[in-house]
Amino acid sequence: MAYTTINNGREYFEPQGWTGSGSARSISTLDFQPDWTWIKHRNGTSNHNLFDVIRGATIYIESSSTAPNQTGTDRLTAFNSNGFSLGTNGGVNADGDTYMSWNWKAGGTGVSNTDGDVTSTVSANTTAGFSIVKWNSTGTAGIDIGHGLGKKPKMIISKCININGTSWPVYHVAEGATVYLSWNLNIAGTTSATRWNNSEPTTTTFQTGSSGDIGGSDRTMLAYCFTDIPGYSKFGKYAGNGSSDGTFVYTGFKPAWWLVKRTDSSNNWIIFDNKRSTVNGFNVNNVLLLPNLIQGENTNDGVVDFVSNGIKIRDTKDEFNNSSGTFIYMAFAENPFVTSTGVPGTAR
Repeated sequence: MAYTTINNGREYFEPQGWTGSGSARSISTLDFQPDWTWIKHRNGTSNHNLFDVIRGATIYIESSSTAPNQTGTDRLTAFNSNGFSLGTNGGVNADGDTYMSWNWKAGGTGVSNTDGDVTSTVSANTTAGFSIVKWNSTGTAGIDIGHGLGKKPKMIISKCININGTSWPVYHVAEGATVYLSWNLNIAGTTSATRWNNSEPTTTTFQTGSSGDIGGSDRTMLAYCFTDIPGYSKFGKYAGNGSSDGTFVYTGFKPAWWLVKRTDSSNNWIIFDNKRSTVNGFNVNNVLLLPNLIQGENTNDGVVDFVSNGIKIRDTKDEFNNSSGTFIYMAFAENPFVTSTGVPGTAR
């Protein structure tokens, strides 16, 4: 058995929730300074707000819309050594409302990367297999972009950040570079050369096609790139069985967060995490959030178990367990199944 190089996933990724106060405040409960923070209003219909170190703390984009960069000095106002600061905007901090954030550690301030055909700005954490990449597209298909991971990316989530009305092309290793998904839409996997140019990523670069969503002229592009780290992150594919005794998805760790998307049909993206279940003291996770929609969370609209080495599905939902469905996912760890010193992880 190959042991993980990350014994505590909370040093690199952590979900964190809070109840809004309506006044400026800080969330100071993380074990690291986040470089990407994604915030969702749990009991309201606000867009998902995504902030990162490359663009600056007060600039956000929305996974649930096609809008470009927007500036909000009353939303996330600073990244701090153990969390972040918030303003008073109702999308992040209305008095008495509830919120969830998902936080990743990249490589801090971005640096120039010349591995590709254009110079990209990259904040990369090779230990955790995560990088944030910004570049200017040229309008020509087949341009290589340096990603800084040192391994082939298993998932790339991209967005044009200076042009309104542009979608979110997604690459996933299980679908391959001939297929794309859209993070802001519920569409099935779509065969097209115009997003990833039918070219698989390499250990240093990924390639873009001619679509205006990712390769148009005068586009400023952003991408969140991921590769798998044993015991910490996993990117894969599974088949549903349509049973309440559902498919078991092996990850090799106790999950903290799971994103899943049905690829053969038009279904929403789904997120479960280890902080929002309404069932205490067990492995059950039964509260959904949907990255492509503005709606608040759904309670008891789907059930999975987060166990010590993966996800056991306990529901027949089309979104993650249709009997004829195929599904892609990405997952991040709370605990590894076995640490670098041979200590086994445990479920709740």
